[in-house]
Amino acid sequence: MARAMMEYTKIVLDKVSFDTNLFCKEVQKALQRLLPYEIEELKIFIHSLVLQNPELNQCLIYLK
Repeated sequence: MARAMMEYTKIVLDKVSFDTNLFCKEVQKALQRLLPYEIEELKIFIHSLVLQNPELNQCLIYLK
């Protein structure tokens, strides 16, 4: 079940990556839902999205 949540989170983040505010809200929700080892995987995924969409860079503050 946990793996399904991680995949769902990636899909949602990818779909909302057009809107920085919405993306930041979804990142915050994901950090509350996911397990610690999944958060590490999420960080890698978000960094790859930031490379594609530099305006999402401001959401990296939630990953610290």
